[in-house]
Amino acid sequence: MNDMTSGTAVTVEHPLIQTLRRREPLLWLNPALSPAAGTLPRLPVGAAEIAATQALLARWAPALAALFPALAASGGRIESPLLRLDDPQAVLGHSPSGMVWLKCDHALPVAGSVKARGGIAEVLMHAEDLARAHGVFDPDDTLWPLRERARALFARQTVAVGSTGNLGLGIGTLAAALGFRAVVHMSAEAKAWKKARLRERGATVIEHTGDYAAAVAAGRAASHADPASYFVDDEDSLRLLLGYAAAAQPLARQLAQAGITVDAAHPLFVYLPCGVGSAPGGVGFGLKHVFGDHVHLFFAQPCATPSMLLRLAFPDRPRSVYEFGLDNRTQADGLAVPRASERVFGLMQHLVSGVFTVEDAALFYHLRRLDAATGLRIEPSAAAGFPGPRWLLESPAGREYLARHALTGRLAQATHLLWTTGGLLVPDDEFDGWLGRAG
Repeated sequence: MNDMTSGTAVTVEHPLIQTLRRREPLLWLNPALSPAAGTLPRLPVGAAEIAATQALLARWAPALAALFPALAASGGRIESPLLRLDDPQAVLGHSPSGMVWLKCDHALPVAGSVKARGGIAEVLMHAEDLARAHGVFDPDDTLWPLRERARALFARQTVAVGSTGNLGLGIGTLAAALGFRAVVHMSAEAKAWKKARLRERGATVIEHTGDYAAAVAAGRAASHADPASYFVDDEDSLRLLLGYAAAAQPLARQLAQAGITVDAAHPLFVYLPCGVGSAPGGVGFGLKHVFGDHVHLFFAQPCATPSMLLRLAFPDRPRSVYEFGLDNRTQADGLAVPRASERVFGLMQHLVSGVFTVEDAALFYHLRRLDAATGLRIEPSAAAGFPGPRWLLESPAGREYLARHALTGRLAQATHLLWTTGGLLVPDDEFDGWLGRAG
């Protein structure tokens, strides 16, 4: 294992850059990590905005339950299970000190991924804004979004997004169900089954040459040229972040119901797959509000595209992975983002503990082991966080982090939380192909 900390000058000779260029997995610790109590009050949004987002989701629950049969049992709440790994060795290849749990956002209903959280929240915010502006919103009618006046209003409007796939699935599915014209801009290299599913659900898919960033830029430009179009910007949306942040309080309730304490003597380590950063950044932001410094956040990125690591390690200016000879090609398609979100960087620069990188082979290895041990099926990108406990417990950098934060003697009472991010909607033949790639 390699472990790296940040230097100041960024050149191709920098040891961190050299390791990244060789695509060697590494753990990088964030030297800018600061106490949450001093950091959170300085940020532009906080607990009040998160609470407002939670209230919005509660208001919409009856309408969502009516729109989507999969939400009937939960009363319209979009939530995922919290499951304990009784045999971590079978999945991870080792048995970490403490308990290992899965936050199963790969099983989120409607969209089948963590993107359901941020994307759906933003579409609901926009729909409510439109309804209030046009006199359609009715606070006494929980099903007002399904009435003819609301549907007629939404039918005249477009909701657009640029996506590698899962965000588009979440936004396209909900927007089309509400009656909006749903447009999803995607790279031509995005998964064909995701494009097909979007079209089946009534969304228009526009394919672009180039990568994710090119699709987002093209979609943003097209949407901004149309006064009746609203663009959900994965790179720069505060509403998306708040949708993800709203996941923290339900998780806290799940942990409490499972008898899990989170405090100084019982640390919580959370491992989050990271692409552009909105989902892990928003979730992490929410968790810091709930648990403060008792939660330790580690982002996971593919070796081919460590965009958030580069942004955090060299904070003087935004950088693309292409600048350093990396090609952004990975089977973790949801994480194939060459440049990190500036908004997420601004919120999380002092809150994330570190970033580790993952080879594609490790994604398939853990995907296969999880399926064999539990029957759970996830996408390759959803397995990115699985090497996290080993990095933390067994690498020199990880042991340095534990010692620096006085955590070494508390590991037996620790909780490791692997956040899975997509997989519910994956076709069987696609998943079988991934199993075939697992050595």
